[in-house]
Amino acid sequence: MSLVKTLINLPFTNPNPSSSHGTPLQLPPPRRAALLRPIAGLRLSGVGATLNGNYEVSKKSVLHKGADLATLGNLCVDIVLNVPCLPPANRDERKEYMENLASSPPDKKFWEAGGNCNLVIAASRLGLKCVTLGHVGHEIYGNFLLEVLHEEHIDTVGMMDGNDLAACSDAYETLLCWVLVDPFQRHGFCSRADFSQEPAFNWIKKLPEKIRNTIQESKILFCNGYAFDELHPHIIISSIECAISSGTAVFFDPGPRGKTLFHGTPDERRALDLSLRQSDVLLLTSDEVESLTGIQNPIKAGQELLKSSSRTKWVVIKMGSKGSLLITKSMVTSAPAFKVELVDTVGCGDSFTAAIAFGFLHNLPAAQTLMLANAVGAATATGCGAGRNVAHLEVVLDLLKQSKINEDYAFWAQLLKESEAPCTISLVSGLGVYGCADGFSCIPVRSVVEELLPMFEAAYEKSTITS
Repeated sequence: MSLVKTLINLPFTNPNPSSSHGTPLQLPPPRRAALLRPIAGLRLSGVGATLNGNYEVSKKSVLHKGADLATLGNLCVDIVLNVPCLPPANRDERKEYMENLASSPPDKKFWEAGGNCNLVIAASRLGLKCVTLGHVGHEIYGNFLLEVLHEEHIDTVGMMDGNDLAACSDAYETLLCWVLVDPFQRHGFCSRADFSQEPAFNWIKKLPEKIRNTIQESKILFCNGYAFDELHPHIIISSIECAISSGTAVFFDPGPRGKTLFHGTPDERRALDLSLRQSDVLLLTSDEVESLTGIQNPIKAGQELLKSSSRTKWVVIKMGSKGSLLITKSMVTSAPAFKVELVDTVGCGDSFTAAIAFGFLHNLPAAQTLMLANAVGAATATGCGAGRNVAHLEVVLDLLKQSKINEDYAFWAQLLKESEAPCTISLVSGLGVYGCADGFSCIPVRSVVEELLPMFEAAYEKSTITS
């Protein structure tokens, strides 16, 4: 039996529906006026617009919402270091290795905003109003993180209440993630969250009222599997239920934690079940969707997730260098990746998700949404590291204009054929005209790009003049 089918049979209860009052992390007053400022020239679709013909945006979910995108947890500072060898596999040796690294703060030039900061920075550069929900400590790393987010016009709402503010425990410090790169450009990751049976911020017992209010005032709530390393499952459950009750769309990316969460505690399994069944948009890699469903063909696997969900509208599958898929109950759309000189893949998936959120909110057709996401992900891959190094709009525009795609018609034709999908199937291709072949429709990449460019060219020119 697949993980999805097994999870659906789990009983679901909310272990802690109540909430407590929280306080936002405060930035200096003169600077807060600049937060949440959208790039000029971009606007949301009108109320009642249809997202690819399968989802009506209600007035409640569009009007009177202060932020486009809110992310839950996963706020950290990445310390990116070149090392002669990656951390050992043994848990105790690995912990000692990390403690030695953390014994003295490394040079600030090695610091970078990490985790969900990658997503909101990329989304902000596309013109979305973003806010991060999570814990940032009151020390040098926390101050650095807040400074970076502020410079990118991103607001932050913290999870500490009045009693927590007086604490001086290590548990209240900003989470650090050591990103280690060996001479072969292989990556290793470690943080204190790796060495505890409890979530890193296990002192957060209830969803703070300020967090609840911010979720209610956001158009999208994004959560990924890494949030489970920081927050108790009942906090995640409460956040998703809050979003659903207030008309906020839920995006969930289980990531590599998805499979391990299935074997976790009953509460973790219930939270994973809720996230998979109640999200509006699911985002996974082809390996992750196979591990959750037991189905090798990503299109069939995506359709299985749709069948298992009562709310999911989109299943978006990242296919690496091949491209991506967007699957709904009525259609399947595939788009090839852009050809780029690969430098670093860290942050590419987060950048990709930022563009999916943009397409979702702006009522873009599936082909435009995927090609934009592929371009934003590819733009990040051309730089080194994530955080402030994620996709810049200028690079995204250049990739779209060049339209050099990694086209593999035989791969997509075989994949689409094996899926036996009983619905409309479209493929973005390098062909100069629309056409039909092998049972699916071909959409010229130039036509897709011509519809995307006007949305961003004017915004980029205005942002350049402003800066």
